This record gives sequence, C-alpha cells and structure tokens, in this order.
Amino acid sequence: MRRVKLPLGTVVLDPTGPALTEDDRRRLLHPAAGGVILFAHNFESPEQLLALTEEIAGLRDPELPICVDHEGGRVQRFALGFTAIPPMRRLGVLWDRDRESARRAARAVGTVISAELGAHGVDFSFTPVLDLDYGASAVIGHRAFHYDPNAVGALAAQLIEGLAGGGMAAVGKHFPGHGFASADSHVAVPTDPRPAKDIFKKDLVPYRVAIQAGLAAVMPAHVIFPQADAEPAGYSKYWLQDVLRGQLGFNGLIFSDDLSMEGASTAGGVAERAQAALAAGCDQVLLCQKPKEQELLLESLAGIAVSFPERIEKMKRRGGRDFRKSVAYREALASLQEVP
Repeated sequence: MRRVKLPLGTVVLDPTGPALTEDDRRRLLHPAAGGVILFAHNFESPEQLLALTEEIAGLRDPELPICVDHEGGRVQRFALGFTAIPPMRRLGVLWDRDRESARRAARAVGTVISAELGAHGVDFSFTPVLDLDYGASAVIGHRAFHYDPNAVGALAAQLIEGLAGGGMAAVGKHFPGHGFASADSHVAVPTDPRPAKDIFKKDLVPYRVAIQAGLAAVMPAHVIFPQADAEPAGYSKYWLQDVLRGQLGFNGLIFSDDLSMEGASTAGGVAERAQAALAAGCDQVLLCQKPKEQELLLESLAGIAVSFPERIEKMKRRGGRDFRKSVAYREALASLQEVP
C-alpha cells in the first residue's frame, strides 16, 4: 500500500483490535488524525505488535506517531515478551534507602522502556508520572514515585535521560498534579481545594526539574483547582499558557488526557471537549476506545491545523538500531534487579 502524503492532525486515537480493520484505516487516514495510542486490546504478541505498528507507519507521510501508556506496575499495556516494569513507588522506596541506587534504577527503567517499545515500532510512552503521593488518590497510588517533590523530580529526570538514551521522548503527567484530589477522573470530576501557592511550592517542583532534563511533552489533569481557575487544568489557559508555558518556560507538546473520561465532561460533548482543550493550549487531544465518537470528533476538527507540527515530530523515536542489543540495555536489566 502506498503511503498517503497528509499533514498530521490534532486527534490521537486507538485502533479497535490487534490488526487494523477497514474502519480503523479510514479513521487513521482522516486529515484530523495525528497519532495512534495502543492499549492491551491491541496486543497479542511481540510479533503481532510489530506487524501492527509497521502497517500504521505505512499509512501516511509523515508517519503517525505511535504511543502507549507503559509506565510500569498496573499501567503496562504489553506483557508477553516485555520486561515487567515495577511501579514507580518502588523506586521511591529505594530512594529512601539508597539514593544513588534509586537514580540508577530510574534511569534503567527509561532505558528498558525505550529499548523494548522502540524495537516494536512504538515511538513513546506517556511517562513519567510526576504526581506527588499524598496518600489521597487511589487512581495515582503506586504510580507516583514519592511524596517528596525533590525525590520525584530527581527520579523522573533520570528516567527521562534513560528514555532519551534509547531515542525516546518523555511525557510528564498529570499537570499540575493529580495526587491530592481523591476522586478518580476516569469516573468523576475531581477537585483540589488547595491554595495555588501550595501547588506551586510542591506539585510544580518535579515539572521544573523534568523540563530542565528535556521533558518533551506534558499531559494536564482532568482536575479542577478552584482556588486558581474554575476550569479543569486541561481546559485552563491559566494553567497551560500562564503557568506551564509562561512561568515554567515549557515549549514542548501538550496532550489532553483522554476526552472520554468523566473528568473531561464539564465542557459538553466530545467536539466541545476538544475545542475547549485546543483553545486552552493543548496541541493534540486523545479520545480512546470510542470509535463512533472518534468519527464525530475527527469530522469536527477536519479544518483545524496543528499550530506547531515540529512539536509532534519531536515525539517520534530516533535511531534505527535495535537498542536491546546494546550494553546499556543489558546493564539496565541488571539494575532493575536492585529494585525492592
């Protein structure tokens, strides 16, 4: 099949299964499509995954970036043939015992993720989680490195460098922080009642460190911080433009979190949600596991051009060789054995 020359659009969506259907191809060839996110329902084996990513890469020029939530712990979509990545909390436990070992393990996590995903045609993972563990959010829980923002920043920076060594960009989430809000944004609209100064003092610390370490993209939280703005962070010009772009100096890509989540429902239907996210400052929007709604969203955004296509290009994996054959990968696997 000959690749269609088509600029990248604003919508990131998932195929319906482990192989592309004609409907999947039609959606991915829509002018508003700009990326592909994969889930467990898209995975059967390493061989099948590679065939799927190769077919996706062959659809368009430029190629659609392919991504996945592959953090470790309970958020790791691919299992068979992939190293089991520990939940990031375990790196925090190691930090409290031996900071140098924890830094080495965090870097190893990034190295292993980039090597194994990259070898199967995946461009990047939505990692690291930069939320602080306040003990309040069950949906974050063990996904967070630590409650100490300095520990989170230090470990995230190492993970980012590990990813970069394997040619992979990093995505920090969930800006400015989902760790204090107890409600799960998948099924509710969480609020965080703290004064903005508390969030600046604690939750933004890891972002400052991660941006300095080369963070390429950020995903905001579907959380309302009423002391700062009435809108959820993902719909908030204050958080995305004034704080993230302005005060933190971030110039990379901003993804919305999944617009099918209940936390995104404050803006209306999927088209209104996407418009609100883009107007606030998101570059691309995600809509997952809702093929009929994806079609509506694609049509609603058919005439919307991506403002900064170079931000998307920077998310694509660099380096053609199989990084699993490197000494760095073998050493990273050994370092993961140090994680308690």
